[in-house]
Amino acid sequence: MSLEIRDEIRKSGYIFFSSHRPNDSIVEIAEDFGKPLEPWEDGLVQTLVPLSEAAPNSYSGIFGLNRFPFHSDLAHWRTPPRYLLLRCVAGYSDIPTLLIDGHDLIDAVTLDILARAIFKPRRPRDGSISLLRLCEPVEDVVRVRWDEVFLKPASRIGEAADLRVREWLSTCTPTAMSLAKTHDTLLIDNWRMLHARSPILPGGESRAIERVYLEALH
Repeated sequence: MSLEIRDEIRKSGYIFFSSHRPNDSIVEIAEDFGKPLEPWEDGLVQTLVPLSEAAPNSYSGIFGLNRFPFHSDLAHWRTPPRYLLLRCVAGYSDIPTLLIDGHDLIDAVTLDILARAIFKPRRPRDGSISLLRLCEPVEDVVRVRWDEVFLKPASRIGEAADLRVREWLSTCTPTAMSLAKTHDTLLIDNWRMLHARSPILPGGESRAIERVYLEALH
């Protein structure tokens, strides 16, 4: 990975590449960028397609073709994946991925509240429930996590933070990144940026986006 790409990720929390390396697979690109993470068996590459019905314990099962709420991917894990790489297979300019900077969330709600806010996963994972903070220092960054579906407040400050984050998210203006053309590629710092999927408009049901998680960048 070039120094320019690392600097842009550090500066903005994401970087977009238009029609990027059309002859390469997402795995080849992910391996060039960093260390891919397989979150579950046979899950190295996940293909995201809109579903009007799905398992009830999933975003598609809850929200169908409507807009997904802002979240960090796998926020209910003790250590969520650091980066996610999205690559367009079939895209639409009017169904963008929406991004919100976690640094702006910290400025709005305050690091003091977010760092003391204790949450827990909605359901046990691996037979136990871990208590998690919305913000915590990790190495040289502050890791932000948020998921209004799969994380629930587990303290009074957590309940206060839950309200303030939801209120702030309802008023802020996200950055819209359209993975519209095949091979458009978006690399996101999952410890910093919250993201959401736009609603699937009629005719956009064939949208398909590949995703690979990364533990770290080179």
